Amino acid sequence: MPVTSTSSVTAASADAAHGYRERGWTVAETANGVCLITDERVAAVEVTGALAADVRRFLLANNLSGPVIELNGAQPRDIHLVVGVAKAARAIEALRDAGAIVHTDGAGIPLPPTRLSHGSACWRIAPSEARWVPPVVALAAAVRATASARARQLSDIAC
Repeated sequence: MPVTSTSSVTAASADAAHGYRERGWTVAETANGVCLITDERVAAVEVTGALAADVRRFLLANNLSGPVIELNGAQPRDIHLVVGVAKAARAIEALRDAGAIVHTDGAGIPLPPTRLSHGSACWRIAPSEARWVPPVVALAAAVRATASARARQLSDIAC
């Protein structure tokens, strides 16, 4: 019996789901792949555009990077997996004020190899390449630092 594309995608998704469950993540298998279900153990912070690139550089320069999912599309997005959201209300508020989307409390996040309308979810930094899953306060600090630096740059240019 020939192997179809659908069955190989299903097998890859099932293998991926198993690996994610071994990490202690809550996942759901869907028709298109695998979703992380955010909970008290792991959540996600989504950033786009220039902010995403600045945050990525800041985290790499300071050795704070954790797993990051890249979603392509009209507006490419980076989704950083984080921990510690239960005790970080101020950090979450600051992230939202800066334009980041914080996914918590059962939100579904597409995990690789999930297929989307604009390609597939892929790892920018895979969990196996990351030394940790950073706390949400580290991401909030990165956003704050990069937003402050960008604001200073813009004011220097304007003056």
